[in-house]
Amino acid sequence: MWKRVSMIWLVVKGDAKRLWYALGHPQSPGWLKAGTALVLLYLVSPIDLIPDVVPILGVVDDLVIVPMAIRWLLNRLPANIREHAEARASGKPVAAKPVEEVL
Repeated sequence: MWKRVSMIWLVVKGDAKRLWYALGHPQSPGWLKAGTALVLLYLVSPIDLIPDVVPILGVVDDLVIVPMAIRWLLNRLPANIREHAEARASGKPVAAKPVEEVL
């Protein structure tokens, strides 16, 4: 199982960071938290669409489904949360409040 998780991590680490920061945003929608929980549950669950004992296809289904699910969640985020998550994941400083609100 850990080999499968490490292979998937290599594929999705950029998107996973954006998803993590989107989850930490104060306005993060509830469906994002539920969807992320379902993706994690699928990832660690011993039940797969194609069992891992099937050569090649057993791992490939996870390498396709998990990144697609994460990307699907990220694409449905509101623009402000998506921008915040992308800035945090890239290491750029994120302003606490927009300049207009401070002035």
